[in-house]
Amino acid sequence: MKRWQFWAGVAISVVFLWLALGGLHLADVWQSLRTANLWWLLPGIAVYFVGVWARAWRWHYLLKPLKAIPTNAMFPIVTIGYMGNNIYPARAGEVLRAFILRRKQGVPVSASLATIVVERIFDGVVMLMFVIFNLNGLAALSHDSGFVGSIRSVAVWGTVAFAVALAVFLLAAMFPHQSLGLFHRFAEPLIPVRFRPRVAGMLTSFWTGLEALRSPLSILMVFLTSVVIWLLETAKYWFVMFAFNFSGYTGGFFGLMLMNGIVNLATTIPSAPGYVGTFDAPGIAVLTAYGLERSVAAGYTLTLHAALWLPITLLGAFFMAREGLRWDKVQAEYRELEQTEAAR
Repeated sequence: MKRWQFWAGVAISVVFLWLALGGLHLADVWQSLRTANLWWLLPGIAVYFVGVWARAWRWHYLLKPLKAIPTNAMFPIVTIGYMGNNIYPARAGEVLRAFILRRKQGVPVSASLATIVVERIFDGVVMLMFVIFNLNGLAALSHDSGFVGSIRSVAVWGTVAFAVALAVFLLAAMFPHQSLGLFHRFAEPLIPVRFRPRVAGMLTSFWTGLEALRSPLSILMVFLTSVVIWLLETAKYWFVMFAFNFSGYTGGFFGLMLMNGIVNLATTIPSAPGYVGTFDAPGIAVLTAYGLERSVAAGYTLTLHAALWLPITLLGAFFMAREGLRWDKVQAEYRELEQTEAAR
């Protein structure tokens, strides 16, 4: 709460919320919420948790070269991580699940963080696919999106960034000695001498987490699993759609795929915990561009956001309490763990 990054994220979220809700008649939004058939959230939440299980399997697969850990042991850790992303700033849930994995399974934090970064890159690539499959629809969304230029520009630049990141990590995984050699030659001299051993050790551990990317079959498996994960999440968007009056909407399932891709690219922008505003503004803009009445688009997007946030946050909090962990205790143990790994 005392860090400037937290308040900067809050400020960004406030701006995005203003862009999302500005000009709306809140009475109309409330009417769309009041008349919604919220029973449709139940199948949406169910299919979403199937996707969370697929995420646990994907992480198990990425970690297999380091340690074989059953998917059912990974599921609670993944859930805790997503809970952490939802309530702590700066995606702290990613470090949280790496810490818990180290605590329970002995996998070095730097190595597991590498697999988490790989997950995020593949997620970005799938978002790129969702955009490519909807190029015709995207062309119709090139008007001002109301938050950062046009939706098309945001989507294109975001997906290009993920594609470049994937290429860099694939090359690093395929040529580990050469890439580490480049670090020692060009980057290490820029680091203060007293920090060099620690940074070099963490980087070497990080590189071991990329081992799964050295096999073409493993790359294919992770990619296909990522596609399944995001199609399942889009299925949740689709189920929640039936809770609202979507008359006038012309996008169909592919329009929801495009919405899913764009809102998840937008949530990479720093914001308050839970992606407040950065999820909602682009979601409302996409649906409105597809012909949906703006008040209905707002009611749907806010409901969808809550349905994505609340169930996994509650389940993650339950698993974290079961582990006997509190955030202050995690921070203290993590600092101690960092010092131990650095000494090694």
